[in-house]
Amino acid sequence: MSLNPPVPDRDETDPNRFGTVAFYAALGRAFVAMCGVVVGLFLIEVINHADGDRLNNYGGIRPHHLDGLDGVVFAPFLHASFAHFYANAVPLLLTGTFALAIGLRRFLGVTALIAVVSGLGVWFVASPKYIVVGASGVILGYIGFLLVRGIVERSWWGIAVGVLIGLLYGTQIFGEVTPGNEQVSWQAHLFGLVGGLLAAIVFRRRPRLRPQIPEPLTNPTLDLPTLD
Repeated sequence: MSLNPPVPDRDETDPNRFGTVAFYAALGRAFVAMCGVVVGLFLIEVINHADGDRLNNYGGIRPHHLDGLDGVVFAPFLHASFAHFYANAVPLLLTGTFALAIGLRRFLGVTALIAVVSGLGVWFVASPKYIVVGASGVILGYIGFLLVRGIVERSWWGIAVGVLIGLLYGTQIFGEVTPGNEQVSWQAHLFGLVGGLLAAIVFRRRPRLRPQIPEPLTNPTLDLPTLD
């Protein structure tokens, strides 16, 4: 007779499975980390404001200028004012928490792709008379990523998060990816959203392969010695 350990219905060590201990731990760590990110952005804005917003001139995206390409990296960390920062703080905290909960390496890859697509879109399309700064392009990217991730990965939990994000920011999404207020970079929002959709496909979670456990023999055949 062969005894096999029972196979659990779900892997309690998988942070991507809703309801597991690892899932809640990952979500809690992501929230704390994003709180730290928001505080860091606030301190940058304090320094920027005290210096007469000169950081925006150095680190912002200057469309169609080669010396403004470095803003693709630095612009998401800068804001035009404290009001601009406050408007981005809560959406960044919420969307960033769900995005970071998938794992640090994937989060960094997703964020980098969104920032590059959004920043380059601004550099190519936006008017050269403006300097573009702000994290809203990355936020729209996270929204796009969360909206599509559940469908791509066939995850009910991911779909539920996408629906939640859609209900919270659906109106805002359609209002910010089209031309309107000249003081708002719709290009950053539109290309950030596109970057998030691409990131959901490029950095989609591959299914985990479980080790195959041999089934027990129900009618084992025993080779017994023959007696003459």
